Amino acid sequence: MVIKKNIAWLFLVLGLMFILLAVGLCALSVGATKILSSDVLKFFTSPDITSVNYSILFNVRLPRIILGFAVGSALSLAGVILQGMFRNPLVEPYTLGISGGAALGVCLNIAFQINKTLGIISMPISGFLGSGLVIVFVYFLSYRKGVLKIQGLLLSGVMISFICSSLFMLIMAVMRVEDLHGIIFWTMGSLEQSSWLLIKIMVLISFIGLAVSYVFCKQLNAFSLGAEHAMHLGINTQRTQKILFLLTSLLTGASVSVAGIIGFVGLVMPHLVRLFTGGDHRILLICSYLAGGIFLIASDAIARSIISPLELPVGVITGIIGGTIFIYALNKKRGK
Repeated sequence: MVIKKNIAWLFLVLGLMFILLAVGLCALSVGATKILSSDVLKFFTSPDITSVNYSILFNVRLPRIILGFAVGSALSLAGVILQGMFRNPLVEPYTLGISGGAALGVCLNIAFQINKTLGIISMPISGFLGSGLVIVFVYFLSYRKGVLKIQGLLLSGVMISFICSSLFMLIMAVMRVEDLHGIIFWTMGSLEQSSWLLIKIMVLISFIGLAVSYVFCKQLNAFSLGAEHAMHLGINTQRTQKILFLLTSLLTGASVSVAGIIGFVGLVMPHLVRLFTGGDHRILLICSYLAGGIFLIASDAIARSIISPLELPVGVITGIIGGTIFIYALNKKRGK
């Protein structure tokens, strides 16, 4: 029975990897300039660096696909961990106020014209600083007498998110009109990141997050029974919760800082994957990780091509598709 389950899990992971490669190939082909899939493969085997298509593929589309995978997988992984830790299917990475803090940091950056002095790289840095300050603030609000109050953490995060959103709108109300377009586009999410350094850092954070989460997959399975049951099983619940909270905060903060606010990935993908894998985090973590990357790459390809040559913010596409998938998953679960 165990062998059959492991074989089924192996085929499921391999299937998702195949879908990831197929979606990545399609994403390389579509856009304002259509490139045949056969021509894309030729560029990988015998590249012509003087070609315009080569520049489009390797300087524009490939970085977006790599970043899309890293951000989508990180957000989906953070969603799985938080939903398992809180035992609440509606918890997502942005619930803790991280996105609000990042958006406020970027808004202040543009309002004080720091990006014009330090360059475009100051945008993700200010976003990460904003999300980091919110993480620290929410953590200490929920930390009492050496104990991290999980429910208090969730409520504090929601309230801080509302406060940050209100401050964000206040600053936007007094900003110059010419600065509004850039910040609104950023808050709806975009994978148009020109810095390879930031992309590599995001990929590294994503891989580290997956590796660390697997160290705690048994603890996450125990949390599904409740914190008290997990404690009776010999798990140090307080230490585990602190580490997992910091891990999800790092994954979300880095994602928001580099790509803006991209909703529904961390909420919907764990729900959808759970319908096929069940609640065992040994398979749920890796499948959600891959599914999140696939979903964001596909959404970005649609955003780039649906009204080509114009480009939609990827957060618009993830919201429409993600909301539809969530309703489907919810109704299917009720039917069962």
